[in-house]
Amino acid sequence: MEMRYTPNNIDYRHQTTEQLKKSFLIDHLFVDNKIEMIYTDIDRAIVGTALPVTEPLKLESSPKEMSSDYFTQKREIGVINIGGSGKINVDGKEYLVEYKDAIYIGRGKKEIIFSSSNTELPAKFYFVSYPAHAEFKTELAKFNVTESAKLGSVKTANKRTIYKYIHPNGIKSSQLVMGLTELEEGSVWNTMPVHTHQRRTEVYMYFNIEEDSVVVHLMGEPDETRHLILRNQNIILSPSWSIHSGVGTSKYSFIWAMGGENQDFDDMDSVSMNSLK
Repeated sequence: MEMRYTPNNIDYRHQTTEQLKKSFLIDHLFVDNKIEMIYTDIDRAIVGTALPVTEPLKLESSPKEMSSDYFTQKREIGVINIGGSGKINVDGKEYLVEYKDAIYIGRGKKEIIFSSSNTELPAKFYFVSYPAHAEFKTELAKFNVTESAKLGSVKTANKRTIYKYIHPNGIKSSQLVMGLTELEEGSVWNTMPVHTHQRRTEVYMYFNIEEDSVVVHLMGEPDETRHLILRNQNIILSPSWSIHSGVGTSKYSFIWAMGGENQDFDDMDSVSMNSLK
């Protein structure tokens, strides 16, 4: 498992583009027939993927980094499938996880196995894990019945739908909050006006970006912003002090996941447009 150590809110100001990418951007996790993971020091999150093309994949602990007998001995996981239909077996119980479905796996589950329903159109499981201090039940969320909210407008080019899977009024968890946002045709901005989360961190995974398109992701403190160019299935880490917003050359989708001391979806520190630099 790769370890990531992120710079603080002063040191990032002096980094080159390549250094910022090595600190905050993850662009190599989607590998056929493998489980790939990054352990980041921000809130001790683990970001990973499982792509079971021709064979099932078992999620294992990494003893050096996690010091646990099995992956969820001290952790919880949120998983969203962005590929073909797949299955996740959790301690002998099988869940059918289709495109854009999500599953929460609580602490204490000893065996987790990912598989695809069809090798010609394999599943692509993306997951984020945080430490858990309490046990909550494993639960599946179907995309077509998930709580959603429409935000933005055509005028501001950010008309979008937010789907909330794991949150205090949905699937319960210890600290993980997770969902998915889809922009409508003609809309390209997400999370604008921007905000920070002093009490938690956030991870974005952009997908459904067309091959000849990009997303310009904004990060950094509001008075000292930076940008990174992101492509399809790229992941960005956002510490509590950093804004997290982006604009694409066409519409796209992204999965957001948060961990920290407050699960309230609206707990954010808004930043006025006039103060951005």
